Amino acid sequence: MAPDLHAHWSIGSVEIPGRLVLAPMAGVSVQAFRRQGRRYGAGLVCSEMVSCAGLSHGNERTLGYLRIGRDEEPLAVQIFGAEPNVMAEAARMVEDAGADLVDINFGCPVRKVTKTGAGATLLDDPDRACAIVEAVANAVDVPVSVKMRRGLENGSRAALHVGPKLVEAGAASLTLHPRSARQMYTGTADHALTAELVDLVDVPVVASGDVDSRARAEQILETTGCTAVMVGRAAQGNPWALGEIAGRTEGKPSKDEVVAELLLFVHDTVEEMGEQRATGFLKKFYGWYLGHGRFPKPFKQELVQLGTLAEVEQRLLQVAPRACDVLERLKTALPAADNVVLDLPVSIYAGG
Repeated sequence: MAPDLHAHWSIGSVEIPGRLVLAPMAGVSVQAFRRQGRRYGAGLVCSEMVSCAGLSHGNERTLGYLRIGRDEEPLAVQIFGAEPNVMAEAARMVEDAGADLVDINFGCPVRKVTKTGAGATLLDDPDRACAIVEAVANAVDVPVSVKMRRGLENGSRAALHVGPKLVEAGAASLTLHPRSARQMYTGTADHALTAELVDLVDVPVVASGDVDSRARAEQILETTGCTAVMVGRAAQGNPWALGEIAGRTEGKPSKDEVVAELLLFVHDTVEEMGEQRATGFLKKFYGWYLGHGRFPKPFKQELVQLGTLAEVEQRLLQVAPRACDVLERLKTALPAADNVVLDLPVSIYAGG
């Protein structure tokens, strides 16, 4: 019998309505993306990683990441840094903003993060990693989770050494992406390591890496004994992948459905960060939405070269005019607009 992806589970006191988690992704997991993920079946959504230093210094753009809507619940806000006291301060801000969980990033492999002693680097410094988790757990009343890689180098088993220590320090859940930091996103995720971690700890373990279909999600759940699976790159511009895994959608979306979802994402992103910043931010999403054989490749490049979002919308509706009707149906089904927990103006997010 296949695992039930709709089964409820919990991290500490937070109940999660489904075993599908939408991953935190830098430059992707804005509020509009998270809201879309919830609509398509993610039981838990996560913010992109937020710099604890940026929060403590009151950086306007960083503060914008704490713009949280009630229709995102349950939501984890992910923070990164290397100093326990600064991380604790950031965690308190995250809790005050309305997040249901504080997630700590011990997995980012990007050089600009690891060179500061944060991200995946902390897997080679278990004492500091544990001090960070303990400081954060003591600073907030909401549960604390940790996302990590297997280690810095290929073949590393650091996650198995550090993971139980993080639980002792106060982590209520662990997410493992069983690639090394050196691998980045190449090769395959070694979920045999995930199964080993499950056996070592008595908190929920979320499996991340190569979850791109319902069959793969069910296989990972069954073979590792993990509590939930996390979807990342497969969901970029492709909420239907989430819907397929969650059992909410079948088959390929029509061109009208694709354009309608893209336009809704554009509108939500403009509301979130302002048109000036959204114009550049959205360009990478055009290829993600219009790919998968849905539209000719040159069409994406045409959209990228347009100067305004109004021109982008006009061109999209020229190729899919019935998307207007689909878009209106989507908007009608959305929650009321007055659902922001932390009422930050757009200027705070966009810096203008």
